[in-house]
Order: sequence, then structure tokens, then C-alpha cells
Amino acid sequence: MEKLKIQGRMQGQPPIPVSVTRWHDGVGRGDLLSPRVKLFAMGWQAALQRSGHVHLETSDWQTASPRVVSIPLDASMPRCRGFRFSPDASWQQTGPAPAAESPPAEPATRPSRRPATRIHPPGDLVKLQDRLYYLLQPPLETLFSSSALRFPLDPFPYQFEGVAFLYPRYAAILADEMGLGKTMQAITTIRMLLRSGELSRVLIVCPKPLVTNWVREFGVWAPEIPVAVVEGNQVRRSWQWQQPVPPVQVANYELLVRDREILESAETHFDLVLLDEAQRIKNRLSTTSEVARGISRSRSWALTGTPIENSLEDLVGIFEFLSPGHLHSEMPARQMATRVSDYILRRTKEMVLTDLPPRLYRDAELSLSDDQLASYQVAEEDGVVRLEGMGKEITIHHVFQLILRLKQICNFDPVSGASSKLDRLEADLEEVAASGKKAIIFSQWVGTLERLREKLARFAPLEYHGKVPSRKRDGVIEQFRQDSRHQVMLMSYGAGSVGLNLQFCEYVFLFDRWWNPAVEDQAINRAHRIGVAGPVTVTRMLCLGTIEERIQQVLIEKRRL
Repeated sequence: MEKLKIQGRMQGQPPIPVSVTRWHDGVGRGDLLSPRVKLFAMGWQAALQRSGHVHLETSDWQTASPRVVSIPLDASMPRCRGFRFSPDASWQQTGPAPAAESPPAEPATRPSRRPATRIHPPGDLVKLQDRLYYLLQPPLETLFSSSALRFPLDPFPYQFEGVAFLYPRYAAILADEMGLGKTMQAITTIRMLLRSGELSRVLIVCPKPLVTNWVREFGVWAPEIPVAVVEGNQVRRSWQWQQPVPPVQVANYELLVRDREILESAETHFDLVLLDEAQRIKNRLSTTSEVARGISRSRSWALTGTPIENSLEDLVGIFEFLSPGHLHSEMPARQMATRVSDYILRRTKEMVLTDLPPRLYRDAELSLSDDQLASYQVAEEDGVVRLEGMGKEITIHHVFQLILRLKQICNFDPVSGASSKLDRLEADLEEVAASGKKAIIFSQWVGTLERLREKLARFAPLEYHGKVPSRKRDGVIEQFRQDSRHQVMLMSYGAGSVGLNLQFCEYVFLFDRWWNPAVEDQAINRAHRIGVAGPVTVTRMLCLGTIEERIQQVLIEKRRL
């Protein structure tokens, strides 16, 4: 152990003598405090006093022999080493450097615009030495404005708070509303933890369509970190899983199930497993949930804009991955909210983006055409009679089939093809096209989208749904973005409700309604997100006197929950 006297200077402040104690572990991994003395010398006193356990005398700062404060630390705990790569790191830049090659802003300019964002310890930390480790970290604004961490864009204040939330937690849900940049916040936190030496192997699991999006976002926000996509045949994937580098691997949920035996083996361990669109594991009895819970890991994070889609059981399912046994289904809602408060960070656009243009909702309440009404009444009467005749053999599947049949008739008459929704949609799209804008039309059925493609041919619609090969989907989005001839995009909820940035669209049409409001919100947020130029008009189509009115009531109840 060695005691040093160091004179530090903060931007715009006079020199301040600071005494620190430096620990050595024999391999150059000590020297805990000295690399960052210049960054947070002023903040030590306030941070230690906030902890409630240590008080520094400040009356003799300018004396020749300043007081020495020694803080014993547990050497086994992961320690920050100044947010720089270790000397033996062999990582290479894998993508083009972001536009941050220009000189970074002065460190003092960011705190002058907004309050400093500090990393606060989780509520379950009780050891003073553990709490001090986080309290003594410099403000994130200071780190992000240094030459060590460069960014193509200046993060929003709430994104700093998201990083500060994730950084110290071993179990966490970032549940920001779609469009607020959960991916960016997660990547930035992973970048900092890799630089500090607290992580060396990370697994990110996401839906298959989002794999390329994660790789692209790493290239923007952390271009120096190599990212490997787990893909290919069984032999290739087996080899990839066994590789200790690169530090970040990305896999889709389907491969997780196929490679269950490898992932559950004792040799496979990850410092962090992050589940994107974590509502995929809300059903605890599903194979996907079982495999995710079986992966050996030190940290468990989940990203989802919809932690509760249908019931509180969804949240219980996600927490079985994060912290098994922390929640159970019999808990009252208020008790459950209290127990998860330190593990979940949830922000909506209205809370953090006061300058974001609003969403304007229009409920297009329509009456069925004569042909549709006749077909609907026949289908409803025949269906009810059939269900009644089944007696005890009836199942929820039979009821669901009738509901789907009635919903499809609300879209198009099965005989004549008449559609009151289509008539209204064509009139609205004429106005959209005349103004030079673009629109997205959502439906839950590919068959409905294909019929719309024929009827709306004059608007040169593009399609994005399950029948479009994954390798072509990025090209479809780019064509829609760049080509002014294509003014309409036809999307299915399943394929287009997550992971897409379509903020250049100002109109969204819900041709039919999904079963829960969270999925609808995800679809709408493809357009209503950071970077949108103007208000987003959302038209929700509803046929009066039909099953769609009853579904609307269910959606209202779920939104209240």
C-alpha cells in the first residue's frame, strides 16, 4: 500500500490538493483511484458524505499536510480501471468510426446544460465498500465528453439515467416505451462495463428480424467492440458458442432452443445475458423461457416496452429469468409493484420527450356494408349454433375460430370482396398522397395485406410481413424510405411491430385491432419515435355492432391494468 499526495484541477477551478491511498495487486490492476483523480477529486467529499458513513474534514485543504483517508476495499469485487481497455485487449474496430472524430466538447460544457448524472447503488447493496464503488464514479456526462468514449450523437438526459440504472445492477428490466432508445442505452452500458473490466463475455438474445439491427447499432454506438452473430448449421454454431472472443455474441430466440444442450452445459458461462423483447419469455412453461433460465450467467437484463401485455403473470414470467422466486402469481398488484420498483425503469414519451410531436388518434367507427352485414349475420348464427351443438366437446380453440372468422368478415366480405374499411382507407390515402406524406397500414393477416395490395396498387404499396424473406426486409425498408413513388407500407403486426425506425411516416392505420394494446402501441411507435418531424396521426378502424366493439372493451381493460 502506498500513500500519495496529488494536486488535481477541475475545469474552471483552482488547484486542490488531494491525498489518496493506492493499492497494488501485483499485476498492475490496482491503482484504483489515481487514474481518475482529476475527474472527481471535488466529488469525493460529497459522495462520501452522501453515503452516511464517512466525513471528510475540509478546513485544512490548503495546508501542507492534508488529511489522508484510507478506504479498505474487497479485492475480490470487480473494480473500475478507468474505463479503458486492458493492455492485453486485442479488439479491433469493426465498423466505420462515428462522426465523433471531431474534437469532443469540453467536459465542463455538459454539466452546465443539465444536472450531473451519477450512478447510484441498487437498493439491495448494504456494504459500505460496495456502495462507495458506485458513488465514487465520475458523472456520466464527464465520461461521455472525454476522448475515451465518443458518440455520434449527444444522448438525451433520460438516456444518461438509463445507463446509470443498468450499470450497477445484476438483475434489471429497462422497460422504456418503444422509440426511446433502449438499444442505445444497453449498448452504452455494456461498452462501459467492458472497458472497466467487469464484463468479458456478453450474450444478446433477440427476435430474428432484430439481429441485424443490433449489429448495426453496435457499429454506431460502440464501433470498437467486435460483435459475432451466432448462425449457420449445428457444427458451426457449436464452434461459435465455444469461442471466448469476441466479447459480444448475438443470437435469436429460435437458435436458443435448438442449442439448448450447449447453452446449459457447465462449460458455457456468460457475464451478462440480455433478452431483447423479453415478453417472449412471459410464459414460464414455454421452452424458450426454460432455456433462457438455464443459461449460466452472472447478470440478467431484459429489454421490453411491454413488461405486462395481458396480465401480471407476464411480469412474473420475466422475473423468473431475472430473479427466480422474487415474484409469484398470488401477489396483489400493489405488493408486486413495490417488490419490483428497484429492478424496473419505465419511462414514456410523455414523461421524457416533452418536445416530441404528439400522437393524434382518430377512431374510424364504420358500419358494415350490406354484403358484409349479411355474411356476418350468417357466420355468427351458424357459429353459435355449431358451438351449442358441441356440448362438452367445445374448447377455447373453437370459440377463437369463430371470433377470427367474424373479424375477417369485418375486413372483407368473403363473397363480394366489399369492405367499408377499404372505402374509408382509400379516401384517407388520397389525402395522404396529395400532401406527399407516407403511411403504414397494419393488419394481423397476411391475406388481408395481399388484398389491400391489389386494391391500393395506385399508391405503389410495399409489403413487410412473414412471407417476405428476412434477407430482403432491410431493402424493403430502405426503398420505402428513399423512393417517393412508394407512399404506403403494408405491415403485419408480427413482423413490423418491433425494431424498425420509420419516423419519416406521419400516418398509421390500424386496419384491424390486435388482442392487446401493447402490441398496437409498438406498431404505432415505429413512426412515433425520436426524430419524427411532425405529429403522427393514428387511425383505428372499428366496425360498429360487431365483435370488434367487444375487443375494444377488452383493450380498454388491459390498458388500465
